[in-house]
Amino acid sequence: MVDEAPQHLAQVAALIRGARQNKGLTQAQLAERLGTSQSAIHRIEQGSQNVSLDMLARISAALDSEIISFGAPKHSHLRVSGGHVLSGRIEVNSSKNGAVALLCASLLNRGRTTLRRVARIVEVDRIVDVLRSIGVQATWSADGRDLEIIVPEQLDLASIDVDAARRTRSIIMFLGPLLGLQDEFSLPYAGGCDLGTRTVEPHMIALRPFGLSVTAASGNYEAVVATPGAQDLSVVLTERGDTVTENAIMAAASRDGVTTIRNASPNYMVQDLCFYLELLGVRIEGIGTTTLRIHGRTDIDADVEYAVSEDPVEAMSLLTAGIVTGSEITVARVPIEFMEIELATLSEMGLRYSLSPEYLALNGRTRLVDVTVHPSELHAPIDKIHPMPFPGLNIDNLPFFAVIAACASGHTLIHDWVYEGRAIHLTDLTRLGADVRLLDSHRLDITGPTHWSGAEVSCPPALRPAVVILLAMLAAKGTSVLRNVDIISRGYEQLQARLIELGARSAPARAAPRRRGTTGGARPPRGSRPSCRLVPRPGPAGPRGQRPV
Repeated sequence: MVDEAPQHLAQVAALIRGARQNKGLTQAQLAERLGTSQSAIHRIEQGSQNVSLDMLARISAALDSEIISFGAPKHSHLRVSGGHVLSGRIEVNSSKNGAVALLCASLLNRGRTTLRRVARIVEVDRIVDVLRSIGVQATWSADGRDLEIIVPEQLDLASIDVDAARRTRSIIMFLGPLLGLQDEFSLPYAGGCDLGTRTVEPHMIALRPFGLSVTAASGNYEAVVATPGAQDLSVVLTERGDTVTENAIMAAASRDGVTTIRNASPNYMVQDLCFYLELLGVRIEGIGTTTLRIHGRTDIDADVEYAVSEDPVEAMSLLTAGIVTGSEITVARVPIEFMEIELATLSEMGLRYSLSPEYLALNGRTRLVDVTVHPSELHAPIDKIHPMPFPGLNIDNLPFFAVIAACASGHTLIHDWVYEGRAIHLTDLTRLGADVRLLDSHRLDITGPTHWSGAEVSCPPALRPAVVILLAMLAAKGTSVLRNVDIISRGYEQLQARLIELGARSAPARAAPRRRGTTGGARPPRGSRPSCRLVPRPGPAGPRGQRPV
């Protein structure tokens, strides 16, 4: 077991590292701005050095980023009354990752794109803001569910909304479509969750065969596009990443000739993108496999409608809510092709569940089922739980197995080999009574079952771990407070209200305990009347009418 930095230092370190990377600075460059050494910055970003308020203020100024805030709170909090059984049926919303890819791909179409059932989340709103800032007409329907997109003849990239662009990692997916439209262009650095070092080099490797060369300067990607020598291209991806594959697909879609992409991701958002491009007249062979043959078109002008498919990560989130509370709930419209490994792993751990017959999603292509989970006695799996590229266990679904493992008897090893530092955020489960040991930056040892108890926890700066903490609070007896929950709205549409659909309701407000409970054996009693409460509230000095998350 490695030595662990104190929690507050680790959180500050993650914030500083993320802000520096978003600015496109090296540790040496930040050190020069502060008049200190690179080794000092390295220690700060590792959480191994105390940081004074004066130094935090200087770092904030150097990065033009508010690392910490003073005065009235600006964020929303959730109060959770947990330890109760949920019940009912709930439908899975459309995919956040699918919507983001489709929004980027809409730049290829000179006709009208209408996307149906688009997730109304912060990540989508940021991409829409970026699109509008460069001249794209993006109009929501009266009910706020559908989005109509019309792309102008010339994009105004000089007017791009830099703030919105830098607050989403999805901006990196503008590279693929833009290289077919512009000879030269500039994009702000990508942001997003703090999950450790995440290189963009796989994107560059994937797009170089299309003539793209990129240099980094002044916080931007400066791109120059040359005409590829060959009409037909063969591209081998060094990383089978979802967004890397999508970038390569969008680059191939807008050029004459056939592009073969090997080691492609066949994941759900990639398939959504391919289905949409087929409506635009782009012929794609091998959808759902790791080898794609794309017959591109330089002139794409079609009026199309496409319904975004359901989100397997939200499906996993909702199923986890039922599992950890010992409840029987039905999660409808689950994209089963992208949940089979997760369900098989849960079955190995003793989960009892049933499936409805399959039916098709609104896009006519994605296979859906309704999944009902039943109260089950869980045990640790024999082998470790780790993600793999599709059709393996989804990397975004891995964190939910941490809270599930904490409900199971025995030791579970969870290996998050993809992201540096995400595992540390899951150690916040200890504040609610779980026995979670951080073995290194990628591995967790979790011992269950847990006697959950309420506590006050600040949201980690990563989307999925934040939701995992919230779901654990549903299982924790007593009252918990999850502070600064704004990050959850990046990937979930009204998650609070959707949990209420499963039986949550208001209860008298009580002060939240600040100390974590002890680990132990008993589960919450089953069969009690559903009484889960999640009520957004402003911070102590915040406005009474603060908008709920």
